[in-house]
Amino acid sequence: HINEVFLPKINNGEPLYVGFFHTGAYQDQISGYGGIKHCLIPSPKHVLLGYDKNGKLVDSLYAKEQTAQSMLKILGYL
Repeated sequence: HINEVFLPKINNGEPLYVGFFHTGAYQDQISGYGGIKHCLIPSPKHVLLGYDKNGKLVDSLYAKEQTAQSMLKILGYL
């Protein structure tokens, strides 16, 4: 991470459009987990990590990755 974004050199008066995509900022807060995001990116798989009583690292699946079918159903297409 170098805290720099290199942009192309443009001619005077030529527009430059910069976009930052797939950042996911505030997606779950706005639509809730498993809802529809404004950019139609499905909710990812959520895995919980923790330790059991013996100190062993354990994982469990909290929610599966959202499918295209479930998104279409929420939108009323199915």
